Amino acid sequence: MALIEDYALVGGMTTAALISREGSVDWLCMPRFDSPAVFTSLLGGPEHGRWTLSPAAGPDTGATAARRRYRGDTLILESEWDTPHGTVRVTDFMPPHSSAPQLTRIVDGVSGQVTMQSVANVRFGYGKDAPRIRAVGDRTRAAHGPDTLWFDAEPPVTAEDGTLRSQFTVGPGQRVAFTLTWQPADVIPPLPEPRNSLASTETYWNDWTSRSTCTGPDRETVVRSLITLKALTHTTGGIVAAPTTSLPEEIGGSRNWDYRYCWLRDSALTVTSLVRAGHLDEARAWRAWLVDTLGRNADGVQIMYGLGGERLLPERELGWLPGYENSGPVRIGNAAAEQLQLDVFGEIADALDTARRYGLEPCPQASALQVRLVETLEKRWREPDEGIWEVRGPRRHFVHSKVMAWVALDRTIRLIESGAATGPLDRWRDVRDEIHDQVCEQGYDPERGTFTQSYGSDELDASLLLIPLMGFLPPDDPRVIGTVDAVVRELSTPDGFLLRYPTHGAHTGVDGLKGDEGAFLACSFWLVEALTLTGRHKEARTLLDRLLALRNDLGLLAEEWDPRLQRQVGNAPQGFSHWALADAVSRTAASAGHIGPVVPGPRIAHRPASQPAVPAVVA
Repeated sequence: MALIEDYALVGGMTTAALISREGSVDWLCMPRFDSPAVFTSLLGGPEHGRWTLSPAAGPDTGATAARRRYRGDTLILESEWDTPHGTVRVTDFMPPHSSAPQLTRIVDGVSGQVTMQSVANVRFGYGKDAPRIRAVGDRTRAAHGPDTLWFDAEPPVTAEDGTLRSQFTVGPGQRVAFTLTWQPADVIPPLPEPRNSLASTETYWNDWTSRSTCTGPDRETVVRSLITLKALTHTTGGIVAAPTTSLPEEIGGSRNWDYRYCWLRDSALTVTSLVRAGHLDEARAWRAWLVDTLGRNADGVQIMYGLGGERLLPERELGWLPGYENSGPVRIGNAAAEQLQLDVFGEIADALDTARRYGLEPCPQASALQVRLVETLEKRWREPDEGIWEVRGPRRHFVHSKVMAWVALDRTIRLIESGAATGPLDRWRDVRDEIHDQVCEQGYDPERGTFTQSYGSDELDASLLLIPLMGFLPPDDPRVIGTVDAVVRELSTPDGFLLRYPTHGAHTGVDGLKGDEGAFLACSFWLVEALTLTGRHKEARTLLDRLLALRNDLGLLAEEWDPRLQRQVGNAPQGFSHWALADAVSRTAASAGHIGPVVPGPRIAHRPASQPAVPAVVA
């Protein structure tokens, strides 16, 4: 089985596929990100569905592509194999925003005469259900229940035991195309036009990336992450956290979760990153999705939803799948949808505030929704919650949750002061100050000189690094500097990256789970920003360069890094990692005087009247 970092991503803003260096599509859900997979070998074996397109097996034929790359600033994947008989290129892509999701694979002969083979083993229902296959003229139809996949191939196709096979030879200048298209069972899709689709897909991505405001020496790095974030957006305006489920946070462990849903937090942070880079359309679409999804039900807001605003996301295990490298169980759905996570109010308010400050036109419905959310938060901010990391243990008064509750009040006060909404300004200013005072009194350990994970706790948490990034305290505050030092001291892995918080192996920890996990990449990027803000620019750049070196050859990152196995772990590609990368690179670039997407830093809005300024400390 391929390493997690060996996979490439292609997508069309409806769903996405993961493709290995061997030319195998090992993961693809149809028709949406959160639909059942039709190729599921990523979490099992070939018998659970995959589609391989590569040179025909031979004693001298390389099993993996010798080279691969994305075509310029697009999501079009090009993989090349060198064989004793010649060189061949496979181009993989998904046309954007198609009403009929489609994966297109084009083979081009580069030199010599290369014999290729296509082996497509379609299995519906996450690898469980074999389709009914029949020929319809020159086309092949694979159906199960309400879903149908149309397999269109230029070379002849044979069907045997549910597997579609083709073998053909290409020479220089010759091109052979394959397409796989989803449709409801009662719809026959038009014949595909793969060559035209390739041209229009390239035009789409080039137009999109040309609107980016990114410049400077790190432009390519940031743009690749922005493209990845765009690939996680859906035509509904919803944004998934990752296109996969159950890729383990620890190889062989059970911390395996389904990330194919729209976390309000992850979506808001993704939108914030895109907005800073000049992409307002995504903010506009997400804002409309948010208004439609939450409606007037601010009291019952969930922390995540389905792409269409679905509220019921029951969690279950798929016993027939062994899991990635036998890391079971494989889960679909996510029980965290029922948790209370107070921080999401802050991320939503900050994203809407950022979008407005970067030029997104006003939306009365969104402003009214923001006010209703803060009305709910005013009633609930004193409660303990499960926090940003979705602990499955007892609720706690997490410091990060309280800080983000302060952010929600702060940004909404700014909204009201601008005249775009109405609300009880004086009362909410008092609540904002009350939250600030409580955090500084109950969430800070003066003996150790650091904020703690939760009130009364001895543990630390990397989310504390967001205190200066969100403007809760200025970066020169001694409490901020002490917290940064403590997080580095107590949460660093041997290779200098950060854990989210301590885990306890075989013993149940603060999150209510057994087992360990890798270094959380977003937290390590937060440290880059915190070091930059506190004037430790050389340390920040050194850490950033080491983090960027963890990306695969295509610039992609999973959720975590295993310091023991020296490999990526967790769901991939992970939106959390990529927006944090874009923000960290942009902040270090700004600190070095390069022009790029401006990252306000820190986002100081108002210092509470009860909180005096503190002398600056030189780090």
